[in-house]
Amino acid sequence: MSDNQSVGLSGSVMVIGGGIAGMQSALDLAESGYYVYLLEKSSAIGGLMSQLDKTFPTNDCAM
Repeated sequence: MSDNQSVGLSGSVMVIGGGIAGMQSALDLAESGYYVYLLEKSSAIGGLMSQLDKTFPTNDCAM
């Protein structure tokens, strides 16, 4: 059942929270054939990740 077009998959889903997990979930669902509504309470997406300066383990800039 990996080919969603052959089984006629359709519908929509709402993902609540625009953090890293919410954005990845929305992308995965959209690639699976669903219409996705991403709901975030703030004016920007990214969740707590957008507040970080450096990331572990490479200490790269998170911005």
